[in-house]
Amino acid sequence: MWNGHLKIIGLVFILFVSSDGANARTLNWTGYARNYIGVLLTEKNEYAIVQNTFDLNAGHRKNKVAFKVNPYIYHYPNREMETGLREAYLDFFYRSMDIRIGKQQIIWGKADGVFITDIVTPKDLSEFLLRDFDEIRMGITALKANYYFGDNALEFVWVPVFTRTKMPEENSIWFPRTDFPVLPDYDDSQKEVDAILENSEVFAKFSALTSAVDFEIMGGIMWDDDPALHITKVTDPQTRQTAGLTVMPRHHRLNLAGGSFSSTLGGFVIRGEGAYYHGKYFNSGNPTLADATVKKNYLHYLIGADYTIWGLRLSAQFIQQAILDYETHMNKDAYENTMTLLMRKEFLRETLRLELFAYIGLNHADALIRPKMVYDLTDGFEVLLGANIFAGSDGNFGQYNKNDMIYTKIKYSF
Repeated sequence: MWNGHLKIIGLVFILFVSSDGANARTLNWTGYARNYIGVLLTEKNEYAIVQNTFDLNAGHRKNKVAFKVNPYIYHYPNREMETGLREAYLDFFYRSMDIRIGKQQIIWGKADGVFITDIVTPKDLSEFLLRDFDEIRMGITALKANYYFGDNALEFVWVPVFTRTKMPEENSIWFPRTDFPVLPDYDDSQKEVDAILENSEVFAKFSALTSAVDFEIMGGIMWDDDPALHITKVTDPQTRQTAGLTVMPRHHRLNLAGGSFSSTLGGFVIRGEGAYYHGKYFNSGNPTLADATVKKNYLHYLIGADYTIWGLRLSAQFIQQAILDYETHMNKDAYENTMTLLMRKEFLRETLRLELFAYIGLNHADALIRPKMVYDLTDGFEVLLGANIFAGSDGNFGQYNKNDMIYTKIKYSF
């Protein structure tokens, strides 16, 4: 493990050392150093996180070829340091086409804080949804080709090796709550997807910008980033109660099609996004099933609106997930409804920003409320003070109701 850390740190050092003379005039450098401390609002005020971050972007373009590399370091005083490459790719530019090869983040869709058609890049959920979204999106090795004609574009993506969602460790405060009647045994023998050509993923998107509407149409053949939990039960013959469980996580193929749009109506920006997923596995409590999973199709969509008045940006979204051909034994609701709200206002010649973003779960009356204040002390140097407040006792957000926290981020960008 330390060999990997040293290689990344060595790469960062070499990039800096080599940035003198001619290299310094041609390389494009950006990045940041950040201190991030979060404190739980519990009786003991334990730390939710203490993290020091260094994130570096280095790039260069010459004629029709360019490259970018984005190494990062997360240092923690109380656990192992994390290093990696978020992106490392080559760009090739032509008159009406460009090609990108390598590790990259691919961002699709119009939604804020929600992943509907933005599913090409897997997610890092090791801290639930609390990281910045450029940190939640994991880089993947892919070939991406864009062809432009007029105000339209065709995009094709080939992902040769599947990368799954990164979930929290079992001892993390962000590990999802489970309702298993007994402590299960995990069988990870089917968890991996073999790195072979037939297991690659492909996506395509058509986008257009017209005078009335900006829209995208997309589709893909992919693996579900989140594994289905195939469960085998052992029942006590006398009490008929569950005596043991074996959980086998397994990823399955998905086909999907969807799209998004945005348009202006009066002073409003209206946004919509939706996707149809074919062949997703859900858990079920049906006692007749051998492994407690059912295969269903489902819809995931939203409608949202943005409006700005007196410098105050207001935004709201309604999101729904609908399972088609629903069965009453399923562990999820037939319709899961969520709303998001955003309010943002800048003061003091745009050096002070106040923001409130909230997820509201309508099925379980739960929420994640995220107020924050960002102050730019000087060019590139900012201080952020925020809070993460979880409301309710059930649902996606209520399960973390003991994880209320306040946090600070002190960041210098260059």
